Amino acid sequence: MPKRIWNNKTGRSGLVLLLLVLLITGCAGLSPFYNGGGGSGTYVVRKGDTLYSIAFRYGLDYKSLAQMNNIRPPYTIFVDQAIRLKGSAQLPRKDSGPVASKSSSTSSPKLPSKTSKAPRVASAPVASWRWPLKGDVIGRFSLTQPVNKGIDIAGGKGNAVTSAADGVVVYAGGNLRGYGQLVIVKHNDNFLSAYGNNEKLLVKEGAKVKAGKSIARVGKTAANVEMLHFEIRRDGKPVDPMKYLPAR
Repeated sequence: MPKRIWNNKTGRSGLVLLLLVLLITGCAGLSPFYNGGGGSGTYVVRKGDTLYSIAFRYGLDYKSLAQMNNIRPPYTIFVDQAIRLKGSAQLPRKDSGPVASKSSSTSSPKLPSKTSKAPRVASAPVASWRWPLKGDVIGRFSLTQPVNKGIDIAGGKGNAVTSAADGVVVYAGGNLRGYGQLVIVKHNDNFLSAYGNNEKLLVKEGAKVKAGKSIARVGKTAANVEMLHFEIRRDGKPVDPMKYLPAR
């Protein structure tokens, strides 16, 4: 059997290589709470997560994610719960439309003695979209380098950010790296909108909002740019907001 050689030189080289790998992984935006890849990737729920924010983080459809993990509306999840991100699943059936989202809890789930069904509400299409902020578009949508999964709209620090359409707030927090203080609004079975880089959030999860309602205040980026990052997701995938927003 060949001898395993270890000395100070090789030890230092191995340590440098390990640190380099960790640095590259961090720059790639991979969460330390994400285990594996391919068909066995899982995510471990942290405090403040919702099923919607997890799906948003990985570009997944929340309905499919819920189905493959056997999570039913209102999609309650728990801290330290392992959420399977990849795997085979049947096409999800449509849900009952926008409903209040439940954040992760620090306690273990309890089996209820009796469950009550949420009222069935028909999922209406998005009648119209409106601009969430008045300002110039300073960053365009692109899925090639440099990637921008939405658009960036210039604004003054503290300016009101408004909901682009009627819906329900399904995430309000700062758990998603790169988005700062973020609001996600669910509009129907297919569409979500996201509002990032805020200085202050004005709504909480579960709040029903109307198009034009103030939901946040514009903040500054790390580069000292005052702007709103705005995204529209269709079935979990980012789409160009300019194709939906009215022409100016």
